[in-house]
Amino acid sequence: MANSLITSVGSINNTSSTPLALGTAYNTKYATYLKLFSGEMFKAYESATIAKGTIMSRSLKSGRSAQFIFTGRMTAAYHDPGTPILGSGDPPVAEKTIQMDDLLVASAFVYELDETLAHYDLRSEISKKIGHALAESYDKKIFRTIALAARKAHPITAAPGPEPGGSVIQLGAGNEYNAQSLVDAFFEAASVLDEKNVPKEGRHAVLSPRQYYALISQVDTNILNRDYGATGGNMNSGQGLYEIAGIKIKTSNNLPFLAGNVAAVSGENNDYTGDFSSHCGLIYQKECAGCLEALGPQVQVSGSDVKVMYQGDLIVGRMAMGVGTLNPAAAIELQAA
Repeated sequence: MANSLITSVGSINNTSSTPLALGTAYNTKYATYLKLFSGEMFKAYESATIAKGTIMSRSLKSGRSAQFIFTGRMTAAYHDPGTPILGSGDPPVAEKTIQMDDLLVASAFVYELDETLAHYDLRSEISKKIGHALAESYDKKIFRTIALAARKAHPITAAPGPEPGGSVIQLGAGNEYNAQSLVDAFFEAASVLDEKNVPKEGRHAVLSPRQYYALISQVDTNILNRDYGATGGNMNSGQGLYEIAGIKIKTSNNLPFLAGNVAAVSGENNDYTGDFSSHCGLIYQKECAGCLEALGPQVQVSGSDVKVMYQGDLIVGRMAMGVGTLNPAAAIELQAA
């Protein structure tokens, strides 16, 4: 049997090939498996990422950092007859540099390749776990960065500024699940953002799942979005609450929710550290933070040498990204204090 021709379940058009030890055309024999695995990982990553698309994003093709420019306000003045207009009222500017963090990976070893590849359920489950691991790290970095932005002053301090910084709304000690306190915070946040001239487009809120369901169960149905319908059925399905005060609501377990002190991790080249002991939610507009992406998410699979030596495949999902604060005026942190 060692020298007989075999047909892999994953081959293209049932292409026959010799066993691996005799020079199998590996890429042909198992061509569909890697494509399936990669696609499932990307799908899991996209579905698990809550923060993606809600902040500023830039792809970094070369280099290790990117600069973002801030422009302050300008003033208008009356013109004196006969006085030349020289364009001397340039707005004040400042810059922020966001670094690229080290390569982020999630990996798994799939044993007994021939048997494993035939079981799509197992490989699908592995792909989901890798995608979710990358998405979880992605969201955690972004949510911590937005919370830190809400605590910062604006980098532009020159006249006619200073420009407004971030804001913290205190719900009161022990009120992190108090629905009425949360609703009041939404309207207060909308007022604060309007007063800072933050655009209405792209406003989001991120709450913990328990906070979201508290809003549905504890507050009168007049806050339910009419597009979904203020009916008992929608309340029971948990899909009745879409936005409050024009702020779209998302839920995530990746908030630093009452997380205490979060320390730096080796490989992080941006600052994601802070005391999140009273943190209980975010309300923000997309200008508050920026994300650089250089790689990913991508999938890599070990070659035939590893398979022969270890009788399995090493599968790695990877990405390279970095997050930093931009316009703190667009960030609001909710605190249970």
